[in-house]
Amino acid sequence: MNKKKKEIDLKLVRAVNKNVRSSTRKLIPILKSIVGKKVDVAIRNLIFSDKRISKDIKKTISSAVANAENNYQYDIDKLVVKEAYCGKQVVMKRFRARAKGRAAEIMKPYSNLTIVLAELTKKTEAHGTKS
Repeated sequence: MNKKKKEIDLKLVRAVNKNVRSSTRKLIPILKSIVGKKVDVAIRNLIFSDKRISKDIKKTISSAVANAENNYQYDIDKLVVKEAYCGKQVVMKRFRARAKGRAAEIMKPYSNLTIVLAELTKKTEAHGTKS
């Protein structure tokens, strides 16, 4: 059984957005929805998203596309969102005055956002003749 093997050459580009004013819990579902999609489709989905934080995610993807185009001369039509992940940053702690001299804390979390793009180019191996 002789199958043709296709090697996929990955060219990676990343963009990091630090101190995004949102929790990772709110970011992760949006990031999962754009992984594996082409860049233009991902940006279009984020434009029509109802979430407030999708504007910052779109800005980070646009930054990664600009990095790919200017620094590495990649074709932006072949770019795909390979990875999108976020991590915790600082948490601002505030309080709200409540009844009877009590206080309720308000946590304002920040996150780091990383987008990794890949340019997919397919290469096929040439096999020798059958003997």
